[in-house]
Amino acid sequence: MNATQPVGDATRPTPEQIDAVMLAARVLVAVSAQSVASVEDRVTLPQLRILVVIASRGPQNLASVAQGLGVHPSNATRTCDKLVNAGLLHRSDDPADRRNLVLQLTASGQQLVQNMIEHRRTAIANVLATMAPQLRSDLAPALLAFAEAAGEIPPSRAWSLGWTTDHPGVSGKT
Repeated sequence: MNATQPVGDATRPTPEQIDAVMLAARVLVAVSAQSVASVEDRVTLPQLRILVVIASRGPQNLASVAQGLGVHPSNATRTCDKLVNAGLLHRSDDPADRRNLVLQLTASGQQLVQNMIEHRRTAIANVLATMAPQLRSDLAPALLAFAEAAGEIPPSRAWSLGWTTDHPGVSGKT
């Protein structure tokens, strides 16, 4: 479906198409939940969210992390303190503005996020391996078009987790 088509257009998605996407979404949610469960013995879900934001966006100041997650800065501070104490996050002075602190993943933090992503990639690869090659070939462009229609950025290594680019930088400036 072309994202620019008017709502009343005769080429609207069919109930079958909508149901198919809903079913696929359930599978993807299950895969995501399993990948999160693979690291839940080390971090809580709020802690994982912070690690993933920093992994996908690069070093951030605390205000940017709080804003990106939609939480109060004091909640982000407490959660980040626990991640620093666990050796998953490193806190240092921002060279551009010494009033700010920069948060970045440690090697252990990077490995934890990478393990979760690899768990997810393996589960998806296992599902794809059961599909006919032609269906897999047809699926990739359809899913990319779906993501684009939904407003997601094109996939790339830097943004492999799917966050958009409208976030404040390390110094809090956009």
